Amino acid sequence: MNRVTRWITTALIASSWIIGGAALAGCGGSGPTGSDIAKTPEGATIKTATGDVVAVAAANKFKDAMALMIKHDRNNDWTDATCKATADAFMDAVSEQSGGDFLEAKYNAGVAYQRCKNDVEARKIFEEILSKKSEFHRARVQLALYDFEASNGKAVDKAIGEMKRAITDAKFQNVEALVNLAMLLMRRDGPTGGDGCDNDFACAKRSLRQALAINDSFMPAFNQLAVYYLESAKKKAGRKGTSSIKAASSSQKKADSQALELAALVCSQALRKNPTYAPVHNTFGLISAELGDLSSAARSFGTARKFDKKFFEAHMNYAAVNLQFRGFAQSEEAYRAAIKLRPKDYEAYLGLALAVRGQIDDTNFDKNVAEASKLLATAKSIDPERPETYYNEAILTQEFKARSGGGNAKPILLQAKALFQKFVDKAGSAEAFADSVKRANERMEDIDRIIKFNEQTAKEQARMEAERKRREAEDMKKKSDAKK
Repeated sequence: MNRVTRWITTALIASSWIIGGAALAGCGGSGPTGSDIAKTPEGATIKTATGDVVAVAAANKFKDAMALMIKHDRNNDWTDATCKATADAFMDAVSEQSGGDFLEAKYNAGVAYQRCKNDVEARKIFEEILSKKSEFHRARVQLALYDFEASNGKAVDKAIGEMKRAITDAKFQNVEALVNLAMLLMRRDGPTGGDGCDNDFACAKRSLRQALAINDSFMPAFNQLAVYYLESAKKKAGRKGTSSIKAASSSQKKADSQALELAALVCSQALRKNPTYAPVHNTFGLISAELGDLSSAARSFGTARKFDKKFFEAHMNYAAVNLQFRGFAQSEEAYRAAIKLRPKDYEAYLGLALAVRGQIDDTNFDKNVAEASKLLATAKSIDPERPETYYNEAILTQEFKARSGGGNAKPILLQAKALFQKFVDKAGSAEAFADSVKRANERMEDIDRIIKFNEQTAKEQARMEAERKRREAEDMKKKSDAKK
């Protein structure tokens, strides 16, 4: 998975009721502002924007729940308990709706669960909504994203199809669907275009422009536009792939500076609108890393972590960039935070192993070597085909385990050589591992030389020891003969 935001933060459905023929309020894109929290008077006839009649008690409870949601969003104080309490508040509104269902309130209950990454409960709600009303486009967007993640990013065509249907059902007014469509098109990065665009990247840019035309304050659209320019900068340099900072990365061509400047400009504009929006800080960090400013990158990732403590990608990026300038303790802390959020993430275990290895000294030698080895084994169990594990296990074995082998280091060195060879075999001709393959081959040659040198040294020491003993025996014989 990439280390930009997995998908955009889900927006609430605002109380876009029609009372006595006049619209009370409406926002629908970036969430309510508080101006639509006024209570509905008794006896009013209330309808949703889609024409469904809503009971006054249900509408007022909806607004109470909305006010609670806004408060927690502003204070950034979400916990599992507050998420459930907010979801329950929206479900209370549903319970007041007799003779029908209140899908907008139910949807917001799902959004409340998402704020705390309780995707199991959120998904149940979205599935129930879509089973009752197939054109409820917001629920379709969320389920498409869940299915896409469950496929490990492979079912991109299906996800794109679902986003396009949601956009059509919403009469092209669902900004979340437009932004997520752009994200998916960039992920696919295919040559097939659509109406008015030549390829997936061009279609992604058009989709983002449509989203911003509908709502020019929608922060996820700004963030994805910055990501678009960041990816464009890499494409111009002949690089293809998702934005991330990896724990065990190889050298790569520098991204186009002009496109990076555009990406940075979009981030600056976005942060002027909302300085606490964590995904933009994360994207700004990725741009700084591409520009070679690791200190600024670390600060941006740290800020993103501060504003969203459950932001997995920000934890990972902060850890990886600290690893690059040997901030091993900071890196370890961030990787451990990431693993709490995703206990089966390969990159997190690999990075944590490197952070632990980087802190090995005489005071913790045995403990850290054992822990780093265990973490690499966990990473390997998650994805046995990834080459990086074998390379880093070989380094740990050659440089640390062999040291503790004392005079019998040969078997451990041969084990390291075998691991380097496994890495070379699994890496194959992949360009991303070309430099590491070269270093692995050089290390295998070094191991052969070390073993040969050690054997020659051992033979020489044995010869010298034998010579010493021979001389001692001769001296003793001479002394014995002299006494006689």
